[in-house]
Amino acid sequence: MEMRSTTYALALLMALSLVGFASADPPVRDHEIEPDDYFAIGVITGCYPSPDGTYVAYTESRWDPIPGKRELDLWVVEVATKSVRRLTLDWASDSSPKWSPDGKYIYFGSARKRAGETDPPCNGKRQVWRVSPEGGPIMPVTRVASGIGMFDLSADGNSVYYTTTKKHIEDEWKSLRSQYGDLEYGHGVNDFSQVWKMDLKHWWAEKLVDENRVIYSMAVSPDERRIAMLTTPDDTLLTREGWSRVDVYDTQDKEYAVLTGESFRDDHPSPYSWFAGLAWSADSEALAFSIGFDGFPSQVYVAEWVNEHNSIWRLSRPKGVEVSGGTVAWRGNSRDLCFSAEEKARSRVYCVADVDGGRQGKSANWTPGDIVTHGFGFPPSGGPLAVVLSTTTQPRDIFLLEKPGEFEQLTKANPQVDTWILPQISIVSWEGANGDTVEGILELPPNYKADDGPLPMVVELHGGPTSATMFRMRLWIYGRTLLAAKGYALLSPNYRGSTGYGDDFMTDLIGRENDIEVEDILKGVDAMVERGIADPERLGVMGWSNGGFLVNALITKTDRFKAASSGAGVLDMVIQWGTEDTPGHVINYMNGALPWDDPEHYRKSSPIYDLHKVRTPTIIHVGGADPRVPAAHSRALYRALRHYLDVPVELVVYPNMGHGLTKYEYRKAKMMWDLAWFDKYLLGKTGEETEEEAEEETEQPDEVIEE
Repeated sequence: MEMRSTTYALALLMALSLVGFASADPPVRDHEIEPDDYFAIGVITGCYPSPDGTYVAYTESRWDPIPGKRELDLWVVEVATKSVRRLTLDWASDSSPKWSPDGKYIYFGSARKRAGETDPPCNGKRQVWRVSPEGGPIMPVTRVASGIGMFDLSADGNSVYYTTTKKHIEDEWKSLRSQYGDLEYGHGVNDFSQVWKMDLKHWWAEKLVDENRVIYSMAVSPDERRIAMLTTPDDTLLTREGWSRVDVYDTQDKEYAVLTGESFRDDHPSPYSWFAGLAWSADSEALAFSIGFDGFPSQVYVAEWVNEHNSIWRLSRPKGVEVSGGTVAWRGNSRDLCFSAEEKARSRVYCVADVDGGRQGKSANWTPGDIVTHGFGFPPSGGPLAVVLSTTTQPRDIFLLEKPGEFEQLTKANPQVDTWILPQISIVSWEGANGDTVEGILELPPNYKADDGPLPMVVELHGGPTSATMFRMRLWIYGRTLLAAKGYALLSPNYRGSTGYGDDFMTDLIGRENDIEVEDILKGVDAMVERGIADPERLGVMGWSNGGFLVNALITKTDRFKAASSGAGVLDMVIQWGTEDTPGHVINYMNGALPWDDPEHYRKSSPIYDLHKVRTPTIIHVGGADPRVPAAHSRALYRALRHYLDVPVELVVYPNMGHGLTKYEYRKAKMMWDLAWFDKYLLGKTGEETEEEAEEETEQPDEVIEE
């Protein structure tokens, strides 16, 4: 087992000492936040109550600079004592925990590797494992040579269902594709999925499903009569957009059926949608799932079986909230259907009562207040609710709710944050495009007062755009917390198209990218200047993904920004449609048009045609292997600014990285480059000493300090 770094070990020891963590004398906030603090934060990613409610299992990820990555491990907290126990400690990405019905074991997926091992289960391939919540040895359950994909545990705990893959080559050109198998082909070669059932009493497995489809989600009904699957015709991400479907395998009749046929999307706002999440009711007669869109609100559906026949109907959402796709779950043995939903920069857990027979009851918000939820779970008994949440003063922790709004904290994964000097976080609003109200999150330095005068301000733009910046403390690589700690104001607008502000606010962006949301953002900047918060001569802007696209758009509209950080941003919509892995995103925002249908619309939405107007010094970040916003956009922006327009620019390409930066050193580099860039162009700092400055400094005599 590899040794953990000092930073990681200190944070871990603090977390492990959690028994009775509440204190009458809170720690003094005397720690000034630095970039390294980001890498000491443990992030809880899910919570899973035990059948009897004695424990809550959870997964937590932490950074370690030695291997340079973030690892996911399995933990458990005892509800009565609030004592925590770490169950795994290997670089194996332990995930998807599921409790046995007697609560004696937690099953989970893991890719464990032992030096020199080439055979399963320790050959680095994902398998199913199990461990007692009391700790102790970790036992392998599957030993599939090529590893498994996803898995589910039967309700009685006697069987494990899992997927594997098989390579399939289409008949046409099969000989050439087989002969030159190390080449990449656009189609015709796929890794199709199979579903297996392993009997845990006799430890033998049988193959159930082999339909030449790719399965990306699976759920077994409690009575094991049916297996629900989200499938696509091939293994490209693109085919989830309109080509995905819900399939059901009947284990009794051994029949495979399509639940959502070709006409299922006919009344949807866009044909380019994808399914997410599957949840069976305790009586095995109802299946809930969601379907998501870029630019349009997500929808929740319920399929019900009566006398072997099924019907599908759409659930009505609580007014003014946006369902987070893939989060649906039934509450215990009831027909109450719960899900996460965004509402004005907060994230809630909502439960809709009595979802049965094509009807539904009232909706209840279980998590009111200024909080953001990140996952939830009910035990099979139906209560209490376990939820992962964060606030404006603490990162994610697990809380228990016996009733809506009654929070009991179970964990304190990051006690070190109690000593941090935190920024002031508030929600601000202004009049945006069309006179509509737009909100954003404003972060100010810890000790800032209104009469201190205007500050250098950076505008931080979220991605998506079907997303939102949440009202919570978040230290991350795109500026939040860190920039305010360094003396900047940070404004994060939830511009037009953001989630949680109503359907119209979201869909107003359709057909108006590089237009209405840009106006929302610039009017937010005007408001902060007028209120004396932002210095108009020291404005910066930054963003990643759609935020990067908006940075590219903004610097072509105005020269008021004195510094910009563009991360993985689109420059040309035609190239984006032709090269990204989810082109339905572009099509939706182009009013459903393909490039040859409406070339002028694609042109108006693309910043590339106005680059000659750019005067803003810009640093550009991108992953060298980004499939979502390919690096060609960033390279083109760099070429224009550097070689043709003589605008100060730097291009930072992160080798082999996708749309996110997964290496410790790259995330650290991103933060340090941005800090240096804004310090130079907004604060006038040089960032690095020149050789002459260094020589002058060494020639000075030692300074005598008088007490």
